[in-house]
Amino acid sequence: MRYRLTLEYAGTKYSGWQIQQNARTVQGELQRAAVQAVGKPVEIQGSGRTDAGVHALGQVAHLDAPGNLAPEILRRRINDELPSDINVLATAKAHPRFHARHDAVARSYVYQISRRRTAFAKSFVWWVKEPLDLERMRSAAEAFVGFHDFRSFTDDDPDQKSTQVHLNGLEIFEDEDLLVVHMEGSHFLWKMVRRIVGVLVEVGSGGMPRAEAARLLLEPSPVVARLTAPASGLFLERVFYPDDPRDTPVRAAVRVGNSSLG
Repeated sequence: MRYRLTLEYAGTKYSGWQIQQNARTVQGELQRAAVQAVGKPVEIQGSGRTDAGVHALGQVAHLDAPGNLAPEILRRRINDELPSDINVLATAKAHPRFHARHDAVARSYVYQISRRRTAFAKSFVWWVKEPLDLERMRSAAEAFVGFHDFRSFTDDDPDQKSTQVHLNGLEIFEDEDLLVVHMEGSHFLWKMVRRIVGVLVEVGSGGMPRAEAARLLLEPSPVVARLTAPASGLFLERVFYPDDPRDTPVRAAVRVGNSSLG
C-alpha cells in the first residue's frame, strides 16, 4: 500500500532534504524512522529538495508499506522514531501510482524577514537591520510574477536544465515585526526564492532602483548571487496537487511581536 505523508521540519541542523553520504538529512532521518516503524526496508520519495538550513511547513512524501497498517498508526509509529525537529502531520492511503514529486502541480514558499533582533526566532528569520520600504519592495515584486527566465536567480546550468518558471504570485505581508514574502509557482529553481528575496531587500533598503530589479530578468547578472538571502528565513509552505484548494490564508511560521508594545 502506498501512503502519502505530510510533514513539517526545522531544517537548521540538517544538510537539506536529500539523503547524502556522511551528512544528516531530513529524508535520511525520515527513512530511518519509517524502517523502524514498518519493520522492513522502505524508500521515501519527497516532493522536492530543500537546501541546508531550509525549513518546511508542509513537505509531502510517499512510501510503500504493508496495507494493513492504519494511516494514523503509521504516523504515530514514525513520529515515535523521529527527532523532535521533524514531525509527520498527516498520513493517508494513496493511489498506487501517486508520486509526491511527479504529481505536484505547484509549490509555495514563505520567507520571513525580521525588522528587529529576536532572541527566540533567530533560526527562522533573516534579521535585516536597515529600514525597509515596503511599498518599494511590493512594486519591485510585480516584475517577477508571470513566466520568466530566472537564470540569474539560480546556480542551475541553463544548458542542462530549463531556467524558465511561471511564478503565479508574489506578495509581501506585514505581521507585527515580520515581513512575510509569499511565493507560489509551477516549480522553483535552486536558490531562486532566496535570491528574489535578496533583490527585494536590496530595493527596499535603497541599494537598488526598482527598475533594475526588473532588468535582472532580461540581462543575466552576477550581482544577484551576492544578494542571496540566508536559508534561515525560508520555509516550503505547501505542495499542491490536482484539485487542491488554493485559498489557505498565508501566516507567519513564527511570531516576532511588535517591539514597541513593551
